[in-house]
Amino acid sequence: MNPVNLVQLFILAALWGGSFLFIRVGVTDLGVAPLMALRVGIGAAFLLLMLMLRGTARQAFSTMRERAWPLFVVGVLNSAAPFCLFAYAELTLSAGVTSVINATTPLWGAIVAFFWLDDRLTRMRVAGLAIGFAGVLALVWDQMFAHDASAAPVSPTATALAALAALAASASYGVAASYTKKHLMGVDSLTVAAGTMSAATVVLLPFAIVFWPAGTVSLHAWGAVLGLGVACTGLAYMMFFHLISVVGPARAITVTFLIPIFGILWGALFLAERVSMGMAAACAIVLVGTALATGVVKRMPLTGTRRTQCAKESEA
Repeated sequence: MNPVNLVQLFILAALWGGSFLFIRVGVTDLGVAPLMALRVGIGAAFLLLMLMLRGTARQAFSTMRERAWPLFVVGVLNSAAPFCLFAYAELTLSAGVTSVINATTPLWGAIVAFFWLDDRLTRMRVAGLAIGFAGVLALVWDQMFAHDASAAPVSPTATALAALAALAASASYGVAASYTKKHLMGVDSLTVAAGTMSAATVVLLPFAIVFWPAGTVSLHAWGAVLGLGVACTGLAYMMFFHLISVVGPARAITVTFLIPIFGILWGALFLAERVSMGMAAACAIVLVGTALATGVVKRMPLTGTRRTQCAKESEA
């Protein structure tokens, strides 16, 4: 990965880490469904515009008609459902904490792929799953018994429910990844993104109308909507697909390890969110577990003295 691609990776992580900040700002005024409907609607419009500018809109629309059901399913599993679950979680949890739980997505992906796609789980990957989820438990425990004098008290039950919603959102991403691999392989990635965002918009629009807030929506909330729709959805998806095309999916997915860093950073800088030592330690545990479970950290090759020693042991 050259320096330009590395910078792009960090920008993408900053954008997706910022989504948790914007959700936290916008969900109080707009509510869960309206905020997420606006997010996917703006994102879909941006991605459809990109298809038109690329000159492949006609072909993309034809593919969307042919693959309407798989695109609809992925739109629900990869956008509508997890976005709403994360927004619900952020009515209680901080942006930083939610971004850390989001980092468990590859863990869920590995579990779903094992049961659905017969993807083999090595001992190291199983250990990574255990470590990763142990980190989540540590994080939730830290939040349940945290004391922040500047914030309203939150019951342990509300914290647990919010954490379960965030975990369910991450699990939904994991199911969506395996479903996409099984039913949308070979379809242009930008077409998949535009089609699934459009489907998510159709699903969430009725809920947004029913639950539209009666009160006045602040300018801060509308700014959060624009940030979510344009930067964190439309632009971020474009950058992600560009990175996949130039560095490959295995390297592009390493953005997962950077998102919590920016999620915590933006929350602390702009919302004065509490960052405890327990939270930082839990974040590190989750990321180590994710690295092991996804195969980013592999067994080091035997070299030098160690290789000679193993050879002697095998001869014996």
